[in-house]
Amino acid sequence: MDIRQLRYFVCVAEHKNFTRAARQLNIAQPALSIAIKKLEQSIALPLFDRNERQVHLTHEGEILLPHAHRVLQQVEDANTAMAELRGLQKGEVRVGVPGMLGSYFFPSILMGFKSRYPDLKLSVVEAGTQSIRQMLLDGELDIGVIHNQDVPSALETTHLISSQMVAVTSTDHPLAERRSISFQEFFNEELVMFKKGYFHREFVDRICATHKISPQLSFETNLLAMILNIVRHGFAITALLEMVTEHEHGLIPIPFEEPVTLDIAMAWRKHGYLSLADRAFIDFVQNNK
Repeated sequence: MDIRQLRYFVCVAEHKNFTRAARQLNIAQPALSIAIKKLEQSIALPLFDRNERQVHLTHEGEILLPHAHRVLQQVEDANTAMAELRGLQKGEVRVGVPGMLGSYFFPSILMGFKSRYPDLKLSVVEAGTQSIRQMLLDGELDIGVIHNQDVPSALETTHLISSQMVAVTSTDHPLAERRSISFQEFFNEELVMFKKGYFHREFVDRICATHKISPQLSFETNLLAMILNIVRHGFAITALLEMVTEHEHGLIPIPFEEPVTLDIAMAWRKHGYLSLADRAFIDFVQNNK
């Protein structure tokens, strides 16, 4: 038996009439009758009881029918999957990523995704989480990586990673030998920080407000490389995700006495349209994080 014969068999079984089934299949009725007869001959079993007005399934036909439905559904699913793959031969994913994650977490993921879908265009925007949230809401981005806190109700999120925020000093800084540091000790030092809008800065501002501390902000910049060099040369200290210090020499991570763990998520508009390319990107990140 082949797929065409099974499709004809199911159609006749549903209509209980060769003429109506032939009309549905857009073929001549004699051709349909011949195809069903060949199917019965190939399995050496009768599938229909025939009379002038209606046909009914035999016991053998009733047994075959659910199997035929499953086979045809699997073929349809396979065709759908292939059609979606053809759809992924073109398209664009617009994704917003904060600087630290863009530098240390996402490069291998982005390259892996591009290797799997070489014809898709990846547009990566580096920005702070507040800016990314707004760009998502405004439709300027399809997917964004944000701090999973106080997320607007219009956004859907899925957990990406949890990472500890730590104080970071140079190797010869007086605090470099410490095993932990209090918030007050941290804010007594000269600091280099991202500007407002980054989750790194959100963390600092929240701690300052909670503990009624006025920080000594000596430098403000959104350039991660500049922050790292300022800290490395001992002009100030900062707070970064611990993953940064795992990849950078000349930096010492010091956990806070009250551990700070950030929940990072991927987000998209809850009622917005996600293209095949967007869904493929989300699935790829989730499976390769």
